[in-house]
Amino acid sequence: MMPFTRISRHADLVNRMAKATGADLAAAIWGGDLRAETLREAVLRCAGCAHARDCEQWLQTRAALAGRVTPPHYCRNRALLIGLAEGVEG
Repeated sequence: MMPFTRISRHADLVNRMAKATGADLAAAIWGGDLRAETLREAVLRCAGCAHARDCEQWLQTRAALAGRVTPPHYCRNRALLIGLAEGVEG
């Protein structure tokens, strides 16, 4: 997989996981609760994870669910996303 394709895939996974957990990444950045560097690090953590396919399947099964969900235990960005969803600075 090309490096940019890999990064794009994982940026998409981070964004989808954020939406599923109720973390608004754009609002957090604009509001000063999330630094761009922290978001970049989150994408790179995701890119280094061996559970990308599991994550995609997990997100697909939860897409129809209403309300917030907690990221799976293997998510390397679990604490960050939970914190952002709860309004804790990242």
